[in-house]
Amino acid sequence: MISLATRRFFRAEFPARTDRAFAVRRMLTAFLKYWQLDHAVESAVLATNELFANAVEHGSSGPGDTVSVTVGVEPAGDELRIEVADGSPVRPVYRAAAETEESGRGLAIVDGLANDWGTDAPDGDGPGKKVWFTLALGRTR
Repeated sequence: MISLATRRFFRAEFPARTDRAFAVRRMLTAFLKYWQLDHAVESAVLATNELFANAVEHGSSGPGDTVSVTVGVEPAGDELRIEVADGSPVRPVYRAAAETEESGRGLAIVDGLANDWGTDAPDGDGPGKKVWFTLALGRTR
């Protein structure tokens, strides 16, 4: 059994392509189950999938672009934080999509699932941004 008193962290980089979303979902599910956070899988995967889709659609400018996904749980074990980073400095804009629109609900979905979310500058000096969210885990050990 993995102690929730231990910091857990991983980062993976993916090509900025829509066909990589399945790999993102599969990887995140595997890590969360390994960390025995099965109760967080559904919300974490759905919110991450939305942010990955946004990063590919709005944060990618060419075939060589990548999107990184970082997942962490601090030693207190009470919160999961997921960051999705891309190379575009343009920050996402929360909007309410009309019922007839086929897209535009990604951040509303993240907002509904997460305890908190926002944007930060990228790690290092490069261009881009990180969009992050947190989920309360509801248990500590």
